[in-house]
Amino acid sequence: MKTILRSKTKEVIINTEGPVIIIGECINPTRRKKLVSTLQAGNFEYVLELAKSQIDAMADMLDVNVGFPGVDDVKLLPETVKQLQSHFDIPLCLDSPNSKAIETALKVIEGKCLINSVNGEEKSMNAILPIIKEYNVAVIGLTMDDDGITHDPYKRLSIAEKILNKAVRLGIKEEDVIIDPQACIVTLETIRLVHEKLGLNITQGASNISFGLPEREMLNIAHMVLSILYGLTCPIANPEKISAAVRAADLVLGRDDFAMSFIECSQSIAKV
Repeated sequence: MKTILRSKTKEVIINTEGPVIIIGECINPTRRKKLVSTLQAGNFEYVLELAKSQIDAMADMLDVNVGFPGVDDVKLLPETVKQLQSHFDIPLCLDSPNSKAIETALKVIEGKCLINSVNGEEKSMNAILPIIKEYNVAVIGLTMDDDGITHDPYKRLSIAEKILNKAVRLGIKEEDVIIDPQACIVTLETIRLVHEKLGLNITQGASNISFGLPEREMLNIAHMVLSILYGLTCPIANPEKISAAVRAADLVLGRDDFAMSFIECSQSIAKV
């Protein structure tokens, strides 16, 4: 299954058969005090620096999250999108729990983007999915619902099916629903189930597994490679940390003809 996303002139295809698409995670105020302070001052230079460093590290898309306490994200998210689009031609993933901020940003975005995210709660689906349909964009579905986050991978599969079915009933194409299974060993089994039973593209935050632990980078890479084997297609991650491992996995899995992407990645790293 292919999910096709676009910027002004570029197209990114997320394919269940690979190769893996990297969604850069770094435009996110969590643990980045400088991003909070610069955005509060209406200064977008650091946002643009983060975007460029991720693109240079071979990010295929950029996740854009400007949410922090006290921010007017209905105003700030579209402003950030316009700044990014004026400097870079790359598809975006709009990351906000605020449906109004998402809709306002969609009014200024060029191309077809990805929305992060909806979940299986009725309130969430009723707020987000009609926007997805109206603007003809794609969406990430989180495998949690009104009962919270389950540790049963089959229940997570059921939540994924629930989101997919409601989306399709609204007229959203099934290929425009990407599932985020969430958290550790249960995630791996959920990835396998979603890949085998639904055939959808799959994302996850690469660093979620390692909060509070030493050697975070090593843990993130190990989990990422295992997840790719099970069916992960478009991780949200820091490309500077994981691009080499992702391209190596693509090569080993036979998804990189003549090793071109791996060689390009290796040359990019060598220049840093």
